[in-house]
Amino acid sequence: MKHYGPAPFSSAFSSSACSPLVEAVAEAGLTGRGGAGFPTARKLRAVTAQRGRRVLVVNAMESEPASRKDQFLIAVAPHLVLDGAALTAAAVGADTIHVCLPRDRVAQHRQLSAAVDDRQRAHLDPVRLRLHALPDAYVSSESTSLVRWLNGGPARPGGSPPHTHERGVRRRPTLVHNAETLAHLAMIARYGPAWFRQAGTPDEPGTLLVTVSGAVRTPAVLEVPLSTPLATVLDRAGSATQPLQAVLLGGFGGSWLPVEHLHTLLTRHDLAPLGASPGAGVLVALPSASCGLLETARVLTYLAAHSARQCGPCHLGLPAVADDFTALATGRADAALLSRLRRRAGLLPGRGGCRHPDGAARLAASALHAFADDVDRHLTHGTCKAAHQPPRLPVPPATAPETWL
Repeated sequence: MKHYGPAPFSSAFSSSACSPLVEAVAEAGLTGRGGAGFPTARKLRAVTAQRGRRVLVVNAMESEPASRKDQFLIAVAPHLVLDGAALTAAAVGADTIHVCLPRDRVAQHRQLSAAVDDRQRAHLDPVRLRLHALPDAYVSSESTSLVRWLNGGPARPGGSPPHTHERGVRRRPTLVHNAETLAHLAMIARYGPAWFRQAGTPDEPGTLLVTVSGAVRTPAVLEVPLSTPLATVLDRAGSATQPLQAVLLGGFGGSWLPVEHLHTLLTRHDLAPLGASPGAGVLVALPSASCGLLETARVLTYLAAHSARQCGPCHLGLPAVADDFTALATGRADAALLSRLRRRAGLLPGRGGCRHPDGAARLAASALHAFADDVDRHLTHGTCKAAHQPPRLPVPPATAPETWL
């Protein structure tokens, strides 16, 4: 992803469901880089199929604690994100762009405010650009949370239907895109679909920003082609500093993969049989000296504290799963704990008001599989020596958000 300053607005990408930009994005095969991986052109077409003036929301919240990709992107190339937003707004017929950031990232606000001021002085964009500071909570980055907050409500996920592309901000058709997705879109607009497809695979083209941390020599945000082996991504971060037992892929709602799967390619197709996906572009290397069960318990406790608590799976299920996993990790398991934990985690997916409990259940299930030998040892002998090692995952304090407004 090349770095460049603000580009002049191109009227060629006009508002139309079959505009040149929409067609270029479809031909490029760009998918969302926020975690879900939904085809970007389908989202563009869905919102342009609605009647009325549209709204574009730039999701730069990056509430995933193990991710730094969007923060890095805004620090080094804010105009790349804003170029993509301006071009997208023109293509779908939006007259307003709302850029959403967590309110505690002061540096990001300064960087983007300065970039917006530059663009306004240069009269680059025929649309309004507005920056917003939202509560910094894990689920506040969900698309319906952003729309709900922009409509004057709490930054908690809202139910569907209607979908945001049908009725979102001020009841208008609303398109929500992750910051990295818009940066790729700007590059496609400048260099074309064929250029974008030079990286990746025919089915999953392009590059991905990946935040690599844990037991590696040079933790960093890296741009890697899709289809890069996971082991190669670690090598580009200076390689492992000690023997590894597993990696966390995708973030706190992602999956643990044992070290024997590091040959797997970074594509949805290759990771799907392992129950994993690139997710939010996170790769954390866990050394053999650490306790994967304790690391997972810390994450689950954080996720339970940061749930919106608007539905049963979040209000009751997540805290119960976190408590059971903590008991397992700290050597306080009773005879029925493992079966109870599996049953409770199995009840979470598909039942919540959003995907938050699904991600927590995926993480818990992957940990029980990846650290199966440790599970047996913890059940029979109590806590392990590795549980006394310093924590590896960047888990914030497990305290509920102070406000949702």
